[in-house]
Amino acid sequence: MKQKRIFLVVMVIVLALSALLPAVSAAQAELPEVLVTADWLEANLEDPNVRVIEVSVIPGVFERGHIPGAVNFVWHTDFVETVSRDIVSANRFQELVQAAGINDDSTIVLYGDNNNWFAAWGAWIFNIYGFEDVRLLDGGRVKWEADGRPLSVTAEAPAAGNATVSEANTELRARLTDVLAIVEGEEAGALIDIRGPKEYSGEIFAPEGIQELSVRAGHIPGAVNVPWGQNVNEDGTFKSVEELTALYGGLGIDGSTPIVTYCRIGERAALTWFVLNQILGYETALYDGSWTEYGNSVGVPIENPSGTIWGGQ
Repeated sequence: MKQKRIFLVVMVIVLALSALLPAVSAAQAELPEVLVTADWLEANLEDPNVRVIEVSVIPGVFERGHIPGAVNFVWHTDFVETVSRDIVSANRFQELVQAAGINDDSTIVLYGDNNNWFAAWGAWIFNIYGFEDVRLLDGGRVKWEADGRPLSVTAEAPAAGNATVSEANTELRARLTDVLAIVEGEEAGALIDIRGPKEYSGEIFAPEGIQELSVRAGHIPGAVNVPWGQNVNEDGTFKSVEELTALYGGLGIDGSTPIVTYCRIGERAALTWFVLNQILGYETALYDGSWTEYGNSVGVPIENPSGTIWGGQ
């Protein structure tokens, strides 16, 4: 009798664990391929096919400690042409990626501070130039540090890679003319303003302490306001595919029409572009000119519910 009782207890435990295993496997399977967990990255740091790129905005944060083996890309100089106010040229970008040890078959993992805003911008640039295996570290630098994972102060110089860039994919980038075509009804499309509600309404021109300003406040006519923070959890990881689909689907954005995301200068909108284009698979372009271009342009319409017209007056 005692042995039978022990057997029954063991069977109950086994069945309970068996019931949990599919849920665990399903949870792992739900993570989109364009994201990697901190566990996965830490386990693959020694893999020569995995190249880690940090893209942070706070000066000196990389030098104070970074994920071992990571290479630093400076957002405002490495990913852009500073004189022409454009994205980095193909030739310059190829020099950078080869110097970072990236090969044509490399798995590229980007991460950074500020909820991966600038890392997402980097992912956008890599996708524009035809790199096929580009991923973000879910939770970025903040979660890596919160987990107590290793950091290095040694800036390694990897062996040069052989990666070659493709011709820029213009479908991933929206220009002022593309946005105006949507506003004026010449082209179908959905506009998503990812700034905060006060920026969107025109109550403020830019977040406190920010220098990049427009002489007009408000938003592009017809744009839906979905602040970037609605895409992520408290720890900075992305919400599930189901949650993101429901978030945007509730606003009528289901991928059935092309989408354009924008913010103030493009970096926050890159995160939403990554969600819509890379995670959900919707046809989405990033308008990197964003409000600093649109709001300063002559002869284009705006919407300003707060009534501020010029210089905060």
